[in-house]
Amino acid sequence: MVTSVVLPLALAIIMFTLGLGLKVDDFKRIFVFPRGVSIGMVNLILISPLLAFGIAELFNLSPLLAMGLVLLGASPGGTLANMFTHLAKGETALSITMTALSSVVAVITIPFFLDLANSHFGAGNSLDGINMWSIVLRTFLITILPLSLGLWVRTRSPERVEKIRPLLTRASLVLFVLVVIGAVISEFKLIEENFAKVAAAALTLNVAAMAISFTASKLGRLSDRQATAIALELGVHNATVAIVVAGMINDELMIPAAVYSAFMFITGGIFAKFMHSHNAEAAAEEGLAESGERVAT
Repeated sequence: MVTSVVLPLALAIIMFTLGLGLKVDDFKRIFVFPRGVSIGMVNLILISPLLAFGIAELFNLSPLLAMGLVLLGASPGGTLANMFTHLAKGETALSITMTALSSVVAVITIPFFLDLANSHFGAGNSLDGINMWSIVLRTFLITILPLSLGLWVRTRSPERVEKIRPLLTRASLVLFVLVVIGAVISEFKLIEENFAKVAAAALTLNVAAMAISFTASKLGRLSDRQATAIALELGVHNATVAIVVAGMINDELMIPAAVYSAFMFITGGIFAKFMHSHNAEAAAEEGLAESGERVAT
């Protein structure tokens, strides 16, 4: 009941709330700032899941736990990443765009990397086969559909949505925490038995993803504010998606996402605080430059 009904419903509400915070311009931004969005998306949809593969091998995780870690690595960014980016004075618009795009392409990337992980780690016998088309359909129903509905509502009633969105955003964050707690409680015994190994793998993935994506962004000649947004998007996944998709297949797959969630609050917060003062100066300079341009015109 919890994994088949409550968790998918909770994720649908979270994704609907995410949609309320989006605008059509958030999707158009890929054409306005192609380099930043492209670097961020390559990190999200390719480097992150492949890094999860490597770390699962490094820590010799069991097939199901390894598959769960890859599932997490293939999951999109979320509103928490947007919030941390805002607090870090990073490029929030870029963060929102990556969250929107990665949430849409998750309907393809999640089943693809799940199937790849299932084949690579030999979890097939434990899972009795996975109907990937079923995963695609259900991922669509609990991510893209409510996200699109939220975007449609925002487009139809922008002023009303702006009034209620802060409250709904806070409620969705609380709901996210409850989903993680629920996953931990439901699999507490397995988490307790595997915590040391899973925790080390999850923390390594979290820190490595942020470090590699930040470095790649700087090598791609992006600003520190853009690099901050991309690093946080890689470090602060929408773990609810991973937990809910895992619940469709095998509850043990939830464990890496649940453990990872505990770390990403801490590491994301520390990184955001570290980058805040550095990015604040750049943000102020950009604001002054924009004001000067408006005065000049």
